[in-house]
Amino acid sequence: MPDPANIAVDLKGIRKSYGQFEVLHGVSLSARDGEVISILGSSGSGKSTLLRCINMLEVPDGGTVTIHGETIGIVRNPGQPPRPVSMAQVNRLRARVAMVFQSFNLWSHLTILENVIEAPVHVQKRDRRECVAEAEALLERVGIADKRDHYPTHLSGGQQQRAAIARALAMRPTVMLFDEPTSALDPELVGEVLKVIQDLASEGRTMLIVTHEMAFARDVSSRVVFLHQGVIEESGPPSEIFGNPQSERLRQFLSREYRGLAE
Repeated sequence: MPDPANIAVDLKGIRKSYGQFEVLHGVSLSARDGEVISILGSSGSGKSTLLRCINMLEVPDGGTVTIHGETIGIVRNPGQPPRPVSMAQVNRLRARVAMVFQSFNLWSHLTILENVIEAPVHVQKRDRRECVAEAEALLERVGIADKRDHYPTHLSGGQQQRAAIARALAMRPTVMLFDEPTSALDPELVGEVLKVIQDLASEGRTMLIVTHEMAFARDVSSRVVFLHQGVIEESGPPSEIFGNPQSERLRQFLSREYRGLAE
């Protein structure tokens, strides 16, 4: 049994429905400190919904979400949508769990530097000069320091996504969530974003990554989870998932998505 003190994210029995359609059927998943988990699955399998339940962008209809030992309180009354007991608790935990979206979600009216410092200054109430210095270092790190005074529309998709990663890092998160971070990019821009994420993974950050980049998931993950129709069909080290898949559904998925699957 893993030490509970080392569990960064613990999901137990997560259920989520939209109308009569249940997207997640009681999913349980834990991520230890420093673990990189890639979540694979076909479109509609519930991958992004699961990720969004972690920071309460979607409030689960059932189950619990625990971040670093603190379980998020949820009110569930019959006939009403579920809601957090305390948005103050949610916002406090969100500051520790940064999310990078497939569509970048940068503020178009702010420069790249202003995008990066917005939350540290106005949400975390940190010193502006300190935040600017840290933002400049982060933009240098993701390779777009020369774009600090540009607006998002003046950047390529790959540059915008790297800016979004810098913005997430500026919150000094303990957990990072990536929701298909390359799916909106032109193919020639995918590599530059994956390289940044791979560098972050090598630092021992706790990361959960929904991705369709099979080779990337194989190389960067400590564990791979395959979600099928709202349940975890298979989970294990990349060598086992890609080299010796046990379920027929996973084999079929990899035969479509991953050229390296052993015959």
